Amino acid sequence: MMSTKYFFDHPFAVKEREDGREEGREEGREEGRVEDRAQVVLEILEARELSVPPSVRERVSACTDMEQLKAWTHRAVRVTDAADLFDGDEA
Repeated sequence: MMSTKYFFDHPFAVKEREDGREEGREEGREEGRVEDRAQVVLEILEARELSVPPSVRERVSACTDMEQLKAWTHRAVRVTDAADLFDGDEA
């Protein structure tokens, strides 16, 4: 009988770290959390019926810094214009 080798079992896809966690999967999970947070920021702005220009949408979607996305999430509930989301950020 032939055995099946799945991609996620492949040594290049999953690397065990010193703490026993699997590096490839953990990176994927973090990437998913970042993408989800960016989507939440945009959804808050849209739920508040604020116009979200493409430049704001692109900047939020491109962000990979979870702390920055958390800050934008808190601002998204208070701003009166979507572009104000970035007020106070370092250039």
